[in-house]
Amino acid sequence: MRIAVDGMGGDNAPREIVKGCVEVSKLISHEIIIVGDKTQIQNELRKYRYNKKQIKIVHAPEVIRNEDAPVRAVRTKVESSLVKGINMVKDKEADLLISAGNTGAIMAGGLFILGRIQGIDRPAIAATYPVMGRRGVSLLVDAGANVECKPNNLLEFATMGSIYMQKVLDIERPTVALVNVGTEENKGTTVVRAAYELLEKSSLNFIGNVEAREIPKGVCDVIVCDGFVGNIILKMTEGLAWNLLKLI
Repeated sequence: MRIAVDGMGGDNAPREIVKGCVEVSKLISHEIIIVGDKTQIQNELRKYRYNKKQIKIVHAPEVIRNEDAPVRAVRTKVESSLVKGINMVKDKEADLLISAGNTGAIMAGGLFILGRIQGIDRPAIAATYPVMGRRGVSLLVDAGANVECKPNNLLEFATMGSIYMQKVLDIERPTVALVNVGTEENKGTTVVRAAYELLEKSSLNFIGNVEAREIPKGVCDVIVCDGFVGNIILKMTEGLAWNLLKLI
């Protein structure tokens, strides 16, 4: 497998990105391709001992920054590390791309350059969410890409999330729950109630609505919501965890 990494995306890039690539190269045998400013990346790599046959560099002179408008950046900064990395996946020069950069630009680049899977109207951001229980993790989807959704979009998120849990975490029949203000099927907005009906009629292992307080208990494998709700759940959890650690 050839793993392309956006060497210029994210906080403290390329220093921390290169450090992470070197550390993970000791754990896997796959080829790692760091995409970004060649001089900066080489300067960082000189700090470490690593397998030079395993880690390679593809030069990209431009950088998409967090403050850049996502769509405009993807269309104008064609020589950026992010756009170049996505094109490498498209051209089969890499099997996947990892980036800690501008989330909106990652989504826009994936949509415009790679395109959508047939039958999927909107892509979504999926985040593994730590929970209690033997599996230790659920999948939150959408975690922030689509702040407004239609009922069929929520069905798509549930379908993609289920496939992820099956293929990546080897869960044969993952349970799916819809985030709502109550467990009753008649609760929530018009969109959520309509999505409930679609999920109930689907072939997915849908177990109904779930309230936010139940999510950390691991009551389901796939947590389905729009990106507005999902992003709030994610950041609220991060803040709560940080505060608990600080208090401890």
